Amino acid sequence: PVVVAVAGGLLAVATGCCGVVGSAATPVQSSPVGPSAVAPPVTPVPVAPPAPQPVAQGPCRYLSAAAVEAANGERVGAVQVSADRPHPACFFLRGDGAVQLRTWIVVATPEVARATVDAAAPVATSDLAELSNGWSGGSQPTADGAVFAVARQGTAVVVTTNQRQTISARQVAGQVIAA
Repeated sequence: PVVVAVAGGLLAVATGCCGVVGSAATPVQSSPVGPSAVAPPVTPVPVAPPAPQPVAQGPCRYLSAAAVEAANGERVGAVQVSADRPHPACFFLRGDGAVQLRTWIVVATPEVARATVDAAAPVATSDLAELSNGWSGGSQPTADGAVFAVARQGTAVVVTTNQRQTISARQVAGQVIAA
């Protein structure tokens, strides 16, 4: 239809310029067809939920302070938890009150779980991280330590540590998944 309209317009211009009398271009009615006819449905881009914030004193229901001390090599001074449900994020603090390790479990759609992992350990910059039973994601050093983030189906597990090596975060992630 677009070609006909353009061709009809060119024909009208051609006949108009050649002095043919009694010939008028008739507008061509066309209904939109093709890609511009109906906008395709917009698929929302999955977005990771906002990072959790501590709101109360612990304990962490799925990871002990002793396990964090063993994995991270620092004494745990206190434990705080977020308001997230069903799995609150856990913040393990040093003696001076700074966070030494944080665990975060996100239960959502597979797309949101993957977006959570990619936000924590972007595919473009992180090393491949894998755990048994199909958990995969990324790990990398960060400005404040390291992160290990993996997802499987609709669940993501993100562990951040103040240690520069990812091995303690990996070990803790395995414990969180097993709990």
